[in-house]
Amino acid sequence: MPRRGDDPWPDVPDIRRRTMSAIRHKNTRPELAVRSLLHRLGYRYRLHGTRLPGRPDLVFASRRKVIFVHGCYWHGHPGCRLAKVPKTRTEYWQPKLNRNKARDIEVRLKLRELAWDELVIWECEITNDLNLAERLISFLGPPRFSTGSAPARK
Repeated sequence: MPRRGDDPWPDVPDIRRRTMSAIRHKNTRPELAVRSLLHRLGYRYRLHGTRLPGRPDLVFASRRKVIFVHGCYWHGHPGCRLAKVPKTRTEYWQPKLNRNKARDIEVRLKLRELAWDELVIWECEITNDLNLAERLISFLGPPRFSTGSAPARK
């Protein structure tokens, strides 16, 4: 194991390092699309539940439900064209992607033990708003308030 500060992959070009380090794990384009759709449907949620295993992207605490918005590549979506393992440096990427999949399974089991329901939305599934909306409503149930404004407080 390399020490901190040592370069574990000296053969990786700087441009590739910058590209990969720019990839975000929060507020990604697929996550923003799901959040926007949920909001239009009338749902309200909390973001990035730090107190729950796996830090779910969207938390519906009163319903005890969470949603993960997974990138097909990073989480290994089975059968998806976006989830191909790179042809270069497979000795690095294959174990890394396998660890991601194993961690996802572990997180889902922990959430179930805590009596939380989870839903995974894959990056490739966000292109069809109608199907996604049906799936979200089926998972979450009806929104608490209509898509208009919430009742006025007294």
